[in-house]
Amino acid sequence: MATNEKSLLRQWHMLKLLPRAPAKITVKQLCELLAASDYDVSDRTIQRDLKDLTEVFDLEYDDRSKPFGWSWSRIGAGFNLPGISVPEALTLKLVEQHLRNHLPPNTTEVLQPYFEAAARTLATVESDTPSKTWLGKVRSIVPAQPLLPPVLNEQVRDTVYAALMQDHQLAISYRKRDAVSPVHYPSIHPVAIVQRGGVIYLVCMFGDYENARTLALHRIVAAEDRFEPARKCPGFDLDAYVASGQFGIVTGPPARLRAVFRRQAGEHLFETPLCVAQELEVLDDGRIALTATVPNTRALLWWLLGFGDGVEVLEPVELREEIAGMVRNMARLYG
Repeated sequence: MATNEKSLLRQWHMLKLLPRAPAKITVKQLCELLAASDYDVSDRTIQRDLKDLTEVFDLEYDDRSKPFGWSWSRIGAGFNLPGISVPEALTLKLVEQHLRNHLPPNTTEVLQPYFEAAARTLATVESDTPSKTWLGKVRSIVPAQPLLPPVLNEQVRDTVYAALMQDHQLAISYRKRDAVSPVHYPSIHPVAIVQRGGVIYLVCMFGDYENARTLALHRIVAAEDRFEPARKCPGFDLDAYVASGQFGIVTGPPARLRAVFRRQAGEHLFETPLCVAQELEVLDDGRIALTATVPNTRALLWWLLGFGDGVEVLEPVELREEIAGMVRNMARLYG
């Protein structure tokens, strides 16, 4: 980027750091704050900039008592600086990357100019500055085989999010995974949005029913806001709903899981427990015995199968027998 443009941006952020008199800020403090925003300049450069800026802006230099400092004039006109700093730009960039699908459409629209301003700000700094390189140093991954997210109709998403935000009913057309044609549902009461991996789910109630159901958002092919009040789900708690295992495909009541892991397969459970009341015991042969009460879900089954022969399930008996049957079938396939 051109030097004069970089200087302008630095001065812009410096003006934002100046307090209104009688408060003041020293040149040394300005230098430290600018350095924290990846603007590495000397005290002399800051002093020169401030003297030049006093010809345009109502700035004051207080040298009556130490520490000497700069400020906006107490009686001068207010001045609004809409620019954003490099740390602010970094934060907005991370919000855009990780939270876009968690925001209602009106909020996303409001934030879009800030996202664009963040991109412009980051483009003004050198590629090796700490704040900019941070974006290449941080990733969020899931402990499973990564999958590409399903194709999502953005207009449907925005309509659903807006209805959820305003507590409005929806009319939707929903195509099940194995269906040829979608089914129309004239009255849907949205309750919550949950993202699991790359899939977004709508928690809702159908018609006059009061039980919460989940719909994969990417299977909604059309959505219309009815602009009629949606009903509340009686006693609904989103955290409790998620903890109950609804998004792991519940197959029964909570299960008391007893399993024995090879040490290498199970030692992570000491640092990342399966549940709060988990019990672990290191056996004489080095294996790890686990006891925990967990939601009985297909996700639990898939998690256990992922350890291969690194785990033996003892209880519940039904789960042990199901895994044994799957192992026998696998042996026939690979035998």
